[in-house]
Amino acid sequence: MKSKQHPGLKWLGRVVFVLLVLVSLALIFNEQIKSWLVSSYSPTVTTKTVKQNAKKKSDFNFSKVKSLDFQTVAKARMNKNAINVIGSIAIPSVDLYLPIGNGVSNETLALAAGTMKADQKMGQGNYALAGHHMIKHGALFSPLYYKSKVGQMIYISDAKKIYAYKTSQRTFIKATDVQVIDDVPGQKLITLITCDKTGAGRLMIRGKYVQQWAFKTAPDHVQKAFTSHFNNKY
Repeated sequence: MKSKQHPGLKWLGRVVFVLLVLVSLALIFNEQIKSWLVSSYSPTVTTKTVKQNAKKKSDFNFSKVKSLDFQTVAKARMNKNAINVIGSIAIPSVDLYLPIGNGVSNETLALAAGTMKADQKMGQGNYALAGHHMIKHGALFSPLYYKSKVGQMIYISDAKKIYAYKTSQRTFIKATDVQVIDDVPGQKLITLITCDKTGAGRLMIRGKYVQQWAFKTAPDHVQKAFTSHFNNKY
């Protein structure tokens, strides 16, 4: 005589099966899900929010920065209000459009470019930004690695003004070459830092200040760059 399976065991078996399927799918589509979590982050950047966020305490300890794994990105999305957005960066020639967060916390760098020095100001000194390099070529600072060239224009904005820089240098440096973000007397610069393909070195993009505009007086194509979707186009 055939023994009947206990309903509870049958239900448990189905739950375990579903969980195994979900875990398997998560492992298979890990990069795709991670890229979506990054690309779908689109904060509002206004003069009011920039002013408020600039006053908040931010983390500038780069030694705490972790590699960009799925858990880090998921945590950042769940804690997106911890990202103090103070502006945005646009490099139309490489399709890079990102919010700028104050500091380099893991949450900030998971979804935005981060300022590397406290109290740095757009259009002054050496404005330094860090960003992650992902497998997806269009995410975060990845376009810098694959598409950047000397001569390209870099724009940053605090929603009140737009600042224009022209790329003057593209070079690979050691991770220990931290002096590249220091101010250079008499020069207005922007320095963008991301990892190289190995993760051990760094790619540095440097631009020289060209000019600035009040947001609404900037050329139409420049204003349009700041109405593009953040985190590039997938």
